[in-house]
Amino acid sequence: MRIGYACINMSMPSKFKTCRLKTAETEGMAKIKELALHNLNETLEIIKWNVANRIYFYRMSSNLIPLATHPVVTWEWGKDEDVLKITDEIKELAAEYDVRLSVHPGQYTLINSPNEEVVQKSILDLIHHQELLDLTGGRDMILHVGGAYGDKESAKERFAETFKQLPEAIKQTMRIENDDKIFTIHDVLDVCGETGAAACFDIHHHACNHEEDAKIDEVIQRAVDTWQHKEIPPKMHISSGRDGKTDRAHHNYILEDDWRYFIEHLPDSSIDVMVEAKMKELAVLQIREQYR
Repeated sequence: MRIGYACINMSMPSKFKTCRLKTAETEGMAKIKELALHNLNETLEIIKWNVANRIYFYRMSSNLIPLATHPVVTWEWGKDEDVLKITDEIKELAAEYDVRLSVHPGQYTLINSPNEEVVQKSILDLIHHQELLDLTGGRDMILHVGGAYGDKESAKERFAETFKQLPEAIKQTMRIENDDKIFTIHDVLDVCGETGAAACFDIHHHACNHEEDAKIDEVIQRAVDTWQHKEIPPKMHISSGRDGKTDRAHHNYILEDDWRYFIEHLPDSSIDVMVEAKMKELAVLQIREQYR
């Protein structure tokens, strides 16, 4: 089992940089490149830190290339030699130490929107994330189903239809995650059945949002089954509620009871777990040193 965390490293500490649209317009692509190289180097250093501390699972930030999909950015970052030098090093490091790298497009990437403009912008964002995965050797792109827009079943159908139109590389890396308000793991499993994508089960989201008759062992096994032909272990998420099990806000760490409950219900130990806690890698180290 690989246990990982997302984006920020508290111990280094890491710091990513971005800029406003006005800055890009006034300072041009040289500024975008400067910030992007800083962010990619920061990512490389985080992965080196992770390897030194035996953490082999990491979610890269979605903001490494500032304003990446905005029309103002004319710089082809994925073909820049300075960029490729860093991404090649990340890729080699990940391959040498079997580091699993993932990305998670944000809340505004909505391929099930009834607004076609939103869908097209979302597809551009997915293409951007896939390019980052390709260049760094990343394996997973996590996405929520999106909004219900007054009709959850139609929203699920739109997701599946848009998914079928995506580039093949994105179809191969996309994993669909249950959320804490709208789409339960049963909804996600429906969508996975329509698309062939794997399910990324989030146990905290499940606690906040599930059908009354949902059985934890059953839904976890069904989620695992969606990975049968993916040639990579299933990926799942865990977090603890800040003020209780159904508090959507994340705790600084993973509470021991939550961790042990999760582990007890996993069918085997080959599942990789992404820790979503405010203290990031410190939460991972706590699990490894105190709970296991």
